[in-house]
Amino acid sequence: MPGENLSRDEAHERAALLSVDGYEVFLDLRSAVGESGEGVRTFRSVTTVRFRRTGSGDRTFADLIAPSVTAVTLNGRELDPAVVFDGARIALDDLADENVLVVDAQCAYSRTGEGMHRFVDPEDGEVYLYTQYEPADARRVHANFEQPDLKARYRFEVAAPEGWTVWSNGAGEQGADGVWRFAETAPISTYVTCVVAGPYHYVTDTYRRTFADGTELEIPLGAMCRKGLAKHFDADDVFLVTKQGFDFFHDNFDYPYPFGKYDQAFVPEYNLGAMENPGMVTFKEEYIYRGKVTRAAYERRANTILHEMAHMWFGDLVTMVWWDDLWLKESYADFMGTFSQVEATRFGNAWVTFANSRKAWAYRADQLPSTHPVTADIRDLEDAKLNFDGITYAKGASVLKQLVAYAGRDAFLEGARRYFKRHAYGNTTLADLLAVLEETSGRDMKAWSKSWLQTSGVNSLTPVLTYDAEGRITELAVDQEGDELRPHRAAVGLYRIEGGDLVRYARAETDITGARTVVAELAGEAKPDLVLVNDDDLTYCKVRFDEGSLATLRGHLGDITDPLARALCWSALWNMTRDGLMPARDFVRVALDFAGRETDIGVLQMVHAWAKSAVTSYAAPEWRAEGGRLLAEGGLRELRLAEPGSEHQLTWAHFFAAVASADADLQLLEGLLDGSAAIDGLDVDQELRWAFLSPLATHGRADEARIGAELARDDTASGKRHQVRCLAARPSAAVKAQAWAQVVESDQLSNALAEATISGFTQPSQRELIAPYAEKYFAAIERIWAERSIQIGMDVVRGLFPGLQDRPETLAATDAWLAGHADAAPALRRLVLESRDDLARALRAQECDARAA
Repeated sequence: MPGENLSRDEAHERAALLSVDGYEVFLDLRSAVGESGEGVRTFRSVTTVRFRRTGSGDRTFADLIAPSVTAVTLNGRELDPAVVFDGARIALDDLADENVLVVDAQCAYSRTGEGMHRFVDPEDGEVYLYTQYEPADARRVHANFEQPDLKARYRFEVAAPEGWTVWSNGAGEQGADGVWRFAETAPISTYVTCVVAGPYHYVTDTYRRTFADGTELEIPLGAMCRKGLAKHFDADDVFLVTKQGFDFFHDNFDYPYPFGKYDQAFVPEYNLGAMENPGMVTFKEEYIYRGKVTRAAYERRANTILHEMAHMWFGDLVTMVWWDDLWLKESYADFMGTFSQVEATRFGNAWVTFANSRKAWAYRADQLPSTHPVTADIRDLEDAKLNFDGITYAKGASVLKQLVAYAGRDAFLEGARRYFKRHAYGNTTLADLLAVLEETSGRDMKAWSKSWLQTSGVNSLTPVLTYDAEGRITELAVDQEGDELRPHRAAVGLYRIEGGDLVRYARAETDITGARTVVAELAGEAKPDLVLVNDDDLTYCKVRFDEGSLATLRGHLGDITDPLARALCWSALWNMTRDGLMPARDFVRVALDFAGRETDIGVLQMVHAWAKSAVTSYAAPEWRAEGGRLLAEGGLRELRLAEPGSEHQLTWAHFFAAVASADADLQLLEGLLDGSAAIDGLDVDQELRWAFLSPLATHGRADEARIGAELARDDTASGKRHQVRCLAARPSAAVKAQAWAQVVESDQLSNALAEATISGFTQPSQRELIAPYAEKYFAAIERIWAERSIQIGMDVVRGLFPGLQDRPETLAATDAWLAGHADAAPALRRLVLESRDDLARALRAQECDARAA
């Protein structure tokens, strides 16, 4: 039998053969505490599956990844586990029309964030458990038919250590025998079932709503975190956004929340931002802030809360048949997260963040060799795991924003309402969505879908202007470039300098089609200082500028008064830098000139990240030191100029620490840590202390003892991750060898600590020190991919790629590996190809920057 992977063809064949009526799952998690003895720590999992044969055939298989299986019975007939279980599948022969499968297994606790993750809190020794399954890790916890279109009802029973509380998708209570029993769920897919267990800190609230017909809805709300984070947990704000989200979705979806209670768990060592398990949403605990953070951090958390809530309808109530249509839930949730944020919460400028940050993720992904249509060709589970990417999420959401402009808001939302009612508790494909949108919009959605959902790549839109003798526009055209020319509903804005401000004085919204589109409405307008194609960010494209507009931005970007227009210009300049059309040093200069005037804190943080990347990756090597010096000088200047105690001051403090390398700058950081230096209004809390210590470790000014002393101040899970990162960042050959061995030669580190070690290992200032590991990387990655879980394999292959060895020889070595490993796992080759593309892009941009010298 094949291994842990599952192909689309196998899933379709199994779905044609059977349907699942229900699961009864018993988990004995009392083994989570106490001594485990030698070997893998396991728990007992007993699963009863009731299913019917609905197609022709008498054999199939169930999924289970477990160290051992104690017993298997099918319709009362005992099967020999040694014969039917191969480590990933249970062979089932002689099926009846109605079947009952019972599997008694020993499943393993996880340290990789996949399956039943077990975390020991270093602060107090408490143990915490949670499950994470997407796309297919429920089979690490109980036997099942692991594919999204075999929905079923679930009943969970859990035995847990004394003093623990257990949660699942349905409401639960502890019986007199100590076992927790949970209400049967509605029909849901395997990957969104969930169990959370441990001594979590738990807070409750209630959402109430009365509908127009007098019907009342009451949803019990819960929010939880580790006890060690309870003092930082602002559950009131979590509940506020949650209630605002429920109001918005009930106002617009006309389908009451269908899953009873709504718990939200903030859990440790989480691989994702969050997961939409119905009634039991899980989030990374980094959304609980241990120190002062900016408004942008709260905005990101609110967006994630709303994104996951949108999934209750898009993804949980109605689910894709197979992972080809993953976008049906992720693109919608990504769009709805921002849409609801703007309309229902205090974050009314969330579209600015979307344009500047979220779409940057999409633009990068859509220019990689692995780019794919929004509706992707997902052959198997490994493909599915890699397609949780910027295209499935952010490009898809951008395309939906374009759809709202194309079809109209009312038609879009009415389409969603019909979609839920027509397909509740079922599974769908692209065709099902297009059908309701055609009904509500009256538009030909098949043509729109072909252009936007079924082709890959991003278009560039460039304004081309001619003027008369008096300087008025005689023609403004928009040139479109790209492999696939698409219809864009877009706005073109004209801006001019008035009293020191760069403001819009004319705008035209039009359909851009083909290679050139003339915007007739703008003929006769006065000559602009700036032409902004895709004003208001209606479509998905790379924005280019005419020479006059580009000159205006170099001197006046900070004068643009509209925050969304300003964010679009920042994003466009960054895309030009990545594309080798603007020298990296020019982007750095624009950032130094105008970042200090940026009012949107999320945009400022993105500009900081881009400026740092410009120097690290895209600047000519001989200019890097100068670029780094300029960034540090500018960062310190703005830090001192920022309003004391403001979020801008905090943001500039983090940026300054990230780029500091000169002795004087490092001495200042030391002084801010030991109290011998101060900046008015800057509260150096624990998170900022680690931010200041990190560059000291990287540049050899904080040894193991100093880092250990900081851990003693902050002996928590977060502190441990910071300590591990700092230790691996030290500029020592022995340190790098140890870090490499811990990640590559051993699997003892948890997912979070492996990630921290990789982050510390790869320091841009230590290119020469880690150069010997380029060859070792290519020798190790195929073994890593074969031996580790997909998540850890992805982290290692991406994180340790020798991209800092940015020279043609590294590109050649990458090509040699690809040529010599044509039969390697397609997912592994994709990761290497993506990293190769990043490296090739960096080399092209460096050539552009060198020419500017």
